Amino acid sequence: MPHYEEIKVQGFEEFKRIAEGCTNDSVFVLFCGSKNEEGVSWCPDCVTAEPVIRGELCHLPEGSIFIYCQVGERAYWKDPNNDFKKNLKLTGVPTLLKYGSHEKLVEDECLKSDLVRMLFSDS
Repeated sequence: MPHYEEIKVQGFEEFKRIAEGCTNDSVFVLFCGSKNEEGVSWCPDCVTAEPVIRGELCHLPEGSIFIYCQVGERAYWKDPNNDFKKNLKLTGVPTLLKYGSHEKLVEDECLKSDLVRMLFSDS
């Protein structure tokens, strides 16, 4: 049994609703490009980063929440006015962040297990 709770969400509205409902101090979010019917993201870096990040989930603080958020299709993500870029100031996917803090890893930083571990265990 994992020592954290994983919540999978699609899109900004669902993300916002879940994140705002979290009363936990340790909420971590992975933003990735949405997956197709075969379960493969349009974002090659997301495909590469996900196993690295999942491999470090054991370092999450006890009782934390891990939100896996699919940001939508590539065309939506490329729109500079999409909700993720406008409201959360995301610049790329994958982005891994500690919700409510300035701590985050963007794009190829998410491929480095030592950085992921540091973000998770830095709480």
